Amino acid sequence: MRRPFTYAEATAAGVSPSALRGPMFRTLFRGVHVHASVPAHPLIRVEAALLLHPPGAFASHASAGRVHGMPIPTLPDEHVSVFRAEDRRPRPGLRPHVVGFSTPVVLVRGLRASAPCQTFVELGEQLGLVDLVVVGDWLVRTERCTPEKLREFCTASRHRGAKRARRAAGYVRAKVESPMETRLRMLIVLAGLPEPQVNVELLDVNGRVLFRFDLSYPDLRLVVEYDGRQHREDLTQWDHDTDRRDWLDAHGWLLVPVFSRGIYRDPAKTVARVETALRSRGAVLPRQLSDAWRPYFPGY
Repeated sequence: MRRPFTYAEATAAGVSPSALRGPMFRTLFRGVHVHASVPAHPLIRVEAALLLHPPGAFASHASAGRVHGMPIPTLPDEHVSVFRAEDRRPRPGLRPHVVGFSTPVVLVRGLRASAPCQTFVELGEQLGLVDLVVVGDWLVRTERCTPEKLREFCTASRHRGAKRARRAAGYVRAKVESPMETRLRMLIVLAGLPEPQVNVELLDVNGRVLFRFDLSYPDLRLVVEYDGRQHREDLTQWDHDTDRRDWLDAHGWLLVPVFSRGIYRDPAKTVARVETALRSRGAVLPRQLSDAWRPYFPGY
């Protein structure tokens, strides 16, 4: 009993209703249980939600995101899509959806789920712009699609989340290496500042890669970079960063490091720091920056 099971399966195995209500088991949804020793895991609830539905049902929206391993925030409900209204099995914490027969479905880790691009569109109903771009950049980084294919899919979709997904897809870029890099880029762009280039490689005279910059303005010799904790705890990384900083200083480059507090606690300060750096490099900027970033960065 390491996997979720239905009430009918428990009865057939000789487990009494009183035992199901006892400490040996826990209820995931009404009619679906799991042994108490099974660790809590997001996919356990997804699997439990699917057990309630006919075989053709599949995880969608945030549940599909969890199946695919997408970097999405914690969302409370499980979502299951079916092709016929009579196949819905609503429960508290479980939201069923009826979709067209052409909806693309894939099998991931033994679970049926919306295909990656379809999941992105579905998440347009649930996520804000920046969180959705994080997912889009992840899809491209993990080679589920290209920015172009994602935009094409969103343009063709008539799903309720497609309008918001189309907007987010327009910001998706290739070669983005982390969600925090996406968030920093979106903070800069939504503030009305020029969009930095992603993961530019600086080559030596022999064509070998000297350094790679998360976000940069090569023409201005300006680097804006998210500095995660590993940069301070990994001594090898620390040495590499020190060497790179020395090289940048010696060759007239300016580095603007940004830490997590500059994204989550004081994004306004980060915007001001990047604006100041750009102006110091002669960039032509709008006189008044945009406040469009504010709804997506609650630290403001």
